[in-house]
Amino acid sequence: MVSSVQAGPALPLQRYQLRCTLTFGDIYAQILIWMAVIFVSLAAGLALMGASRPLFALVGVGLILVLSLPFLLFAFTTTLLNHIALEPQGAAASPQRSA
Repeated sequence: MVSSVQAGPALPLQRYQLRCTLTFGDIYAQILIWMAVIFVSLAAGLALMGASRPLFALVGVGLILVLSLPFLLFAFTTTLLNHIALEPQGAAASPQRSA
């Protein structure tokens, strides 16, 4: 049994505009916090170097940086994704031509 499907009138496709409203102020605190983490880990590494434990110093600094990097990347990407918007482009959004 063969059924035929009748196509209705073609609907116009909706166009969207990708907008990113991210500013430096949105990630400024994240950068400052991560810089503080880096400086604290380096200070702890230097303190352990002075205590004649250079291996613990290198492992400590590396461990802190490696463990903090995923949190930094997660914070950056979620902040970026929260500032991306798809806005429909309609007739009202398009510039009007004057005659």
